[in-house]
Amino acid sequence: MNPLLQHVTTLRTLLRMPAAFLRFNAAIEPVNVASTYRYYTKPHPKYKLIQHKSWGAALIDVRQYCSRDGYLDCIKGKNCGAYHARRARNRGYVTALIDRNAHVDAIHAINTSVGQRQGRPMDRSYQEKQTRFDVLRNFHYYGVLDPDGKLVAYANIGRYGNFSAFSHLIGYRNNDGIMHLMVCDIVSRLIDEGEVDYVMYDTFFGALPGMRQFKTILGFQPYRARYSIQ
Repeated sequence: MNPLLQHVTTLRTLLRMPAAFLRFNAAIEPVNVASTYRYYTKPHPKYKLIQHKSWGAALIDVRQYCSRDGYLDCIKGKNCGAYHARRARNRGYVTALIDRNAHVDAIHAINTSVGQRQGRPMDRSYQEKQTRFDVLRNFHYYGVLDPDGKLVAYANIGRYGNFSAFSHLIGYRNNDGIMHLMVCDIVSRLIDEGEVDYVMYDTFFGALPGMRQFKTILGFQPYRARYSIQ
């Protein structure tokens, strides 16, 4: 595509994005919420005039679903999120809340299972074994267990105000649908609880096509995020 035409197409896409008002609440966990707010709203590393996590924020507006069934109905169909999640469930995988300190070796094994993801080398922090994990009160820690009880994927998701956001989401590459299962189950639980308006998984821009497709088939859409803190 012609570079100028590509820029025009991108601009049109940006202008068509719906706005999402994401409100941080420091009372939930003052230190982590405040630091995350600063990170999300600092200047974008490439486009200095916009905030880091504003344009193209990958969000699910969970208010539109009366129940988890409504969400799953929207992502059903061959090769969509619910399809892959069901395939993993049928193979005996389950999503559960975990104590990361009980899975130190398994987490390190997952982190070092491949040298690259999405075409990029794994960050050095994933190569170094962490022997102790802090537990933040605004976070939930999930894992996917195989039929033998082995941890094969994990996710950390924080509550920041009227939204929750994934901070880590990683697993083995086994084509069994374990990542789809974990996201579906976590989003479904948040819908059941009814305490947040949005679920966030980073942004669409900067992600490679495979990651954008993964987010799309799980119901994430690009938004213009507008942040505030109280």
